[in-house]
Amino acid sequence: DKKDYVPALLAMSQGLIIQKQVTKARNQLKRIADLAKKGYNPEYMDDFERAWLLLAEIYIQSSKYDLASSLCHLAKDHNRSCGKAWEQLGLIYEKEQAYKDAASHYEKAWEFCNESSPAVGYRLAFNYLKAKRYVVAINICHEVLKISENYPKIKQDVLDKARGLLRS
Repeated sequence: DKKDYVPALLAMSQGLIIQKQVTKARNQLKRIADLAKKGYNPEYMDDFERAWLLLAEIYIQSSKYDLASSLCHLAKDHNRSCGKAWEQLGLIYEKEQAYKDAASHYEKAWEFCNESSPAVGYRLAFNYLKAKRYVVAINICHEVLKISENYPKIKQDVLDKARGLLRS
């Protein structure tokens, strides 16, 4: 059916988000999620995955963590190496102040992005710091600073604090 062409619905949703029409985008993304439940063409798997993660992001922004979590798990179940799903699950746990769980999810995201994303590395180190795993937090900070020397935020927010807490 032409009106249920998933790549077009996803592109339209992305356009709506750019235009700050998040409610309309959310409705289109929900429509894509419903199409996936009814059975889907494996050819569009990447588009379904992107739609689930985009919808999860919208839900996270509106503090609907249970809905976001189920979409992330769906994406992760279809693609175990989906770093973005692991990252969003880490963010959900972090917002719920479950820092150990957040760190374990960020660890997977860090692994799947080949330890090349300073933002994921920062979140991982930050959650290790919050989980009182200071040495590991310091090690991750050093790895992030190796790939992105100009990341002063990680030095101030995590590295210096972890070193201070380790000394005390």
